[in-house]
Amino acid sequence: MPEHRSHSGVPIPESDSDLLGQCRVDVFRSGGKGGQHQNVTESGVRLTHLPTGTVVTSRRFRSQHANKRQALVALRGRLTALNTHKKPRIPTRPSRRAQERRLSLKQRHSSKKNLRQNPKVDDD
Repeated sequence: MPEHRSHSGVPIPESDSDLLGQCRVDVFRSGGKGGQHQNVTESGVRLTHLPTGTVVTSRRFRSQHANKRQALVALRGRLTALNTHKKPRIPTRPSRRAQERRLSLKQRHSSKKNLRQNPKVDDD
């Protein structure tokens, strides 16, 4: 089967069985709300992607198979997020006009606050 591969990163197999082959699958009791059924059956699924060490768990559904499908979808999302690279941020400076505007606003605010003070008494 062909694999998806970004410019650099981990290849992601297209078929679920190939992706499961790269993972360690653990099942556990979900716990939480759901009563007796969840306390008895091991329906929670934890997938550990061995090449990257990415861990995904799913315990949303009462069925182990549905949780496994959900975990595979989540794992594909995490792997594609690992493969995509963000563009580096290029720092920019504010324009001269923006700096002048900000300084004039600060001066105006300062003069307004100075007017709030009590008048100074001159000793003659």
